[in-house]
Amino acid sequence: MAAGVILITGCSSGIGYVTAHGLKAKGWRVFATARATKDVEQLKNEGFETLLLDVADSVSIQNAVAALLKKTGGRIDALFNNAGFGVPGAVEDLSREAMRYQFETNVFGAIELTNAVLPAMRQQGHGRIIFNGSVLGFAAMPYRGAYNASKFALEGFADTLRQEMTGSSIHTILLQPGPITSRFRANAQQQFVRWIGADHSFHQPSYLAMQARLAKAGPVAPFTLPAEAVMAVVLKALTVRRPSARYQITTPTKVFWVLKKILPSRVLDYILLKASGDEPGYSYGRS
Repeated sequence: MAAGVILITGCSSGIGYVTAHGLKAKGWRVFATARATKDVEQLKNEGFETLLLDVADSVSIQNAVAALLKKTGGRIDALFNNAGFGVPGAVEDLSREAMRYQFETNVFGAIELTNAVLPAMRQQGHGRIIFNGSVLGFAAMPYRGAYNASKFALEGFADTLRQEMTGSSIHTILLQPGPITSRFRANAQQQFVRWIGADHSFHQPSYLAMQARLAKAGPVAPFTLPAEAVMAVVLKALTVRRPSARYQITTPTKVFWVLKKILPSRVLDYILLKASGDEPGYSYGRS
């Protein structure tokens, strides 16, 4: 597909920010969005067409899509559902409110925004919907239950939507990045403090180690790639004639994609526990 109009969510930093710049340099008409006014203003100062968009807010989604279609004469060639974050914490420490908060952005917002642009894509006869999933959308790790579940759910929606678009020229594409340089850990630290009562948790010793990892500067996982690695795959998914249903990004994602298929669950659990860097409370001799 030739360069056209694309809407990207979560452009204040990381993958969204880098992808917006990369696609703009390739001739795409990029509508870069963020949920904070200051971030929208910064993107505007950098030469982007911008929209204020909080995907956790239905009214914000409706207003943003209406504004975009008005500016483009009803055209939208691609949507990159990138916005997302993680609420870390053991499953037993997650409140209903924390889980709902996680899903509002990572799942419900992405699907509602997709549904809002699909009529325009159907009318013009083509389009590409890209979801930013994760290695944790098929290989779960401890203390990431809410995030794991949100990415597993996103995969289910993406697979179903792809099937429902069979026979059309609207392609559904799922990205599965592993460790990527971004503000993800810093944002996760804030969510942990907001939602998890660590002082009274069975998992408190594990949380101390987890918080130290979240606060560490620079990459903490092996094979971490810059956000440009995701941008390159987004560009490929947008421009090839027949994009793949899934793109695994980073070595850990590719390795776990294979291991998930061939290993017994107990063996895979052991490997994932070791790879996570977060040992459960039982590892500290508690019972």
